[in-house]
Amino acid sequence: MFLVAVPAVPRVPRLLPAALLLLLVLAAGQRAAGAPVVSELRCHCLQTVQGIHFKNIESVKVTAPGAHCAQTEVIATLKNGQEACLNPEAPMVKKIIQKMLNSGSSN
Repeated sequence: MFLVAVPAVPRVPRLLPAALLLLLVLAAGQRAAGAPVVSELRCHCLQTVQGIHFKNIESVKVTAPGAHCAQTEVIATLKNGQEACLNPEAPMVKKIIQKMLNSGSSN
């Protein structure tokens, strides 16, 4: 009968993966502590409407394309408090934006 010496395989403690994960999370949090806070890194407008009557709009926010979204977004806040995403290419939306710009410059 032959006995073969098998080298002992080092066993990883069960808590080691959890400890490494915790260290990674803490390191990432420290590194990002001075970075600006970004609320979302995606487009806000998933669907758009062609237009809304101008009298129902309280304000309009236009967001240029950037790292968060590759398209221009036009978000109208309505007088009832709801928000609606408008199609920036729609002729009516272009007129609404122009009216908002004109009314802002005349004040």
